[in-house]
Amino acid sequence: MIEQDFGGAKIALLYRGQVLVYLRDDNPEIPWPGCWDLPGGGREGRETPVECVQRETEEEFGILLPTRQIVWQQRFAGIEAGLPPTWFMVGEITLAQIAAIRLGNEGQCWQMMPADEFIRHPQGIAHLRQRLADRFGLLG
Repeated sequence: MIEQDFGGAKIALLYRGQVLVYLRDDNPEIPWPGCWDLPGGGREGRETPVECVQRETEEEFGILLPTRQIVWQQRFAGIEAGLPPTWFMVGEITLAQIAAIRLGNEGQCWQMMPADEFIRHPQGIAHLRQRLADRFGLLG
């Protein structure tokens, strides 16, 4: 399926109850400075949602993410009025992929954080925390 109108895609990459997160730069010029974020970002060209998240995951972490590792995806309305819809996905990451992570040009650091900790983390991006909580029936 090719989604014609969307702004970007994010993915929660999980391994044994932990999720890959990174701490965004402290630059006040960017959205959510200094917050914990998930891999993903804005759409480029005519990418599909999966292609978008695959490109972003490679750029941000050096991870090649095969489509078979994406186990769930859903389209959401824009987070603010007037913004295009976005996609949220859940995928599985392997221990070998974690060992090979190399942080790209964005972010201060990365870690595998317990998913329930990310969901409750006051510095986590709120709508991403909520989407992950909703997907797994967890309370934030």
